[in-house]
Amino acid sequence: MNPEKILIIQTAFLGDLILTTPLIKAVRGKYPRSKIFILLIPQTKELLQNNPYLDEIIVYDKKGKEMGFLSFLKLIKTINSIRFDLTFVPHRSLRSALLTYLAGIPQRVGFDKSSGSFLFTKRIKYIQSHSEVRRNLSLLSEEELFSEKDFLPELFPSEEDFKYVESLFENWGIQKNEKIVGIAPGSVWETKRWLPERFGQVADSLIEKLGAKVIFLGGKEDEALCIEISKGMKNKPFIAAGTISPLQSAALISRGKMVLSNDTAPMHMAVAMRIPVVAIFGSTVPEFGFAPTGEKDMVIQKEVYCRPCGIHGRRRCPEKHFKCMNEITSEEVFDVVAKRLW
Repeated sequence: MNPEKILIIQTAFLGDLILTTPLIKAVRGKYPRSKIFILLIPQTKELLQNNPYLDEIIVYDKKGKEMGFLSFLKLIKTINSIRFDLTFVPHRSLRSALLTYLAGIPQRVGFDKSSGSFLFTKRIKYIQSHSEVRRNLSLLSEEELFSEKDFLPELFPSEEDFKYVESLFENWGIQKNEKIVGIAPGSVWETKRWLPERFGQVADSLIEKLGAKVIFLGGKEDEALCIEISKGMKNKPFIAAGTISPLQSAALISRGKMVLSNDTAPMHMAVAMRIPVVAIFGSTVPEFGFAPTGEKDMVIQKEVYCRPCGIHGRRRCPEKHFKCMNEITSEEVFDVVAKRLW
């Protein structure tokens, strides 16, 4: 029986939501007549604007004005009133599982490693060695093998987003035929950040040796870091971090030749816009399933005895040497990026 209404829950960060977009597409393909909703947080809402596979977005400000228990009860009432038939829960928190149960959704599908897995009607094995995209797709079907080439992450900037980026480039004096490299030096977790001065060194080399136009990317929380890096450079980069929206960032990335990034959201944006990525991994490892999955993407990392030190990284290096990032030189990163620009 075809479900009338389907809910997907992903209330994690930008990168996690981007990696959920293949599941949205696959659900639409399997249930073309169903109405598909997604529950997410305010910070990620804009990412799914213009997504052709979605019908409605429900926003839950779980760390802001809706943080309290009464707000959670109100959300349960809202979800219950919509009368969903089926829910997929890639987000592995107890709260997400509890919401589906208390809202009375009859078919509840989530991972066996979820904190609230006992509340699901169907538990899917969470396979650590698989990519996050493949894991999310397994919620829809463990038996069916989806081609990751057909189900890469996708974002859909509007025509206005692309026009805004063109106006930025015009103001910056960037021409259409120039080599544009996006650099994303930030991350929520300090141990996932390569050394800021080395990003600056690579940016300087790209500008001086290859004539590239370098644009620093990221959210508002990354703006100060990007400005600080630019102050230590010999050449002037452009800074988009903190000044444009997520979908404008995606549109900007699509105009470039490549993105150099830590293990963070712009890396996934580049994959979604089919732009090659060189990703630097420190405290985390690609084996967790969050590495870029495009055909021309590459990960730079060092094999250090203490890696990985956590699935999300840490605030400080537990061993106090930070070898996983310190041993990655600006020269080797520049060489890898330069070879892919030609």
